[in-house]
Amino acid sequence: MATEAESIPEASGEEKKLSKKELNKLEKARKKAELKAQADANKAQEEAAAAAAEVDVSEGHYGTYGLIQSTERKDITFTNVADLTEALDGKEVWLRGRLHTSRVKGKTGFIVLRQQISTVQGTVFVGEAISKQFLKFVEKISKESIIDVYGLVKKVDQKIASCSQQDIEVAVQQVFVVSAAAQRLPLQIEDASRSADDSSDLVSVNLDTRLDNRVLDLRTPTSQAIFKIQAGICESFRNHLASRGFVEIHTPKIISAASEGGANVFEVSYFKRSAYLAQSPQLYKQMAIAGDFNKVYTIGSVFRAEDSNTHRHMTEFIGLDLEMAFSFHYHEVVEVIGGLLIDIFRHLQTNYGSEIEAVRKQYPSEPFLFTEKPLILHFTEGVKLLKEAGVEQGVEEDLSTANERLLGKLVREKYKTDYYILDKFPLAVRPFYTMPDPTDKRFSNSYDMFMRGEEILSGAQRIHDPDLLIERAKLHEVELPKIQAYIDAFKYGCPPHAGGGIGLERVTMLFLGTGNIRLSSLFPRDPKRLTP
Repeated sequence: MATEAESIPEASGEEKKLSKKELNKLEKARKKAELKAQADANKAQEEAAAAAAEVDVSEGHYGTYGLIQSTERKDITFTNVADLTEALDGKEVWLRGRLHTSRVKGKTGFIVLRQQISTVQGTVFVGEAISKQFLKFVEKISKESIIDVYGLVKKVDQKIASCSQQDIEVAVQQVFVVSAAAQRLPLQIEDASRSADDSSDLVSVNLDTRLDNRVLDLRTPTSQAIFKIQAGICESFRNHLASRGFVEIHTPKIISAASEGGANVFEVSYFKRSAYLAQSPQLYKQMAIAGDFNKVYTIGSVFRAEDSNTHRHMTEFIGLDLEMAFSFHYHEVVEVIGGLLIDIFRHLQTNYGSEIEAVRKQYPSEPFLFTEKPLILHFTEGVKLLKEAGVEQGVEEDLSTANERLLGKLVREKYKTDYYILDKFPLAVRPFYTMPDPTDKRFSNSYDMFMRGEEILSGAQRIHDPDLLIERAKLHEVELPKIQAYIDAFKYGCPPHAGGGIGLERVTMLFLGTGNIRLSSLFPRDPKRLTP
């Protein structure tokens, strides 16, 4: 039964009765809101009807291609965004890229089209040739969608600081969606691209989130630049060695015994017996030398079952390995490897300037220093430098990570180089196949190479005498039956030889100074990450 007054609960829990006057006031407010909503709906309908009745002068110049299933070929020649310069002023071009950003206000729209590390501004102005419907369509395209744009290249009076192509813009005449992105992205490209030194309150994305959404993260200008530079490292590595008579080989990744005599290997089931993922292609490089290949190199995955979650370790990485027979002294090989790395650094600085600059915008660092000829220090010289700096370091002990870094700083200060070679490491800290020093049993004919105080290559003269090899393997408690084929390779005569293995991702990280090796791995693997 209706009553003259309704009640509402008070904070105390008791109900307060509303008067007739208050009820009438509420009813009036409700009717007013209903009338406004109806008016708004009517207005929207009228605008929609007007828009439908209005002639669309841009009809056929925008839309979506639909699913491209190779039903036809279009006679369209696309221009690369990076090639858009003032020289193309007044020319009409087709572009394909991702919609990086868009902004529409009134009858004016601006878009930024991104193609890898290159970006260009596009303008959309409603007028005789561009309809409101065209602008509305552009406004609704989701960021990161792949689109085709046709337009007129125009010089600009004032540089467009937010784009790589700063001297021109494109007056957009046609837009077609090739592949639409989801409206909601797990991260924004501009947030994932923000400088590590950015002190503003703007949003940035942590590394784990970026790696969890690696496909999006790879689209950032920094990631694009990193992997172009990394490709340049491999290109230079191959070209340098091929020009010097090296042969590229491919070695097994499933092996019968730990290739470096250690416990940090991944064991796999291999048809009712155990096998291991290769820690190194070392044994097979040496066998190739025994097979008269003389000079070999290989590029491939290397596996380390080390539960290490540092900035420079991964459980799988790419090794750039080489091995070479020499005449009388392993320094013949050291000089080849040293020159190889100098050549790689020079190649990067000469040919990847814009990519290096793109990375430094997000990860500021000191320019990488190197000398024309590689600096080679005896291990005891390194120990002396550390002791002079007040740090204790034994001549028969391996370098700790802290001492490696400090030594890198000391070398940079004294010799003006971020790259150097440390020769004659203590024998006790090297693998079983390392040749002992002929004059001092404490040391070995082995060497490490460093960039910015971190090791990027470990190498040595290998033992090519089967009796000495067996002796050293026993000392390292390597099961001889599992490496019998390797030992046998040296029973039939083998030239003296040496080589080393370079970590590709580590070289990339240290050359660029990014500070984390995962940024240099397309899909990194570490103890905590197995996906994506």
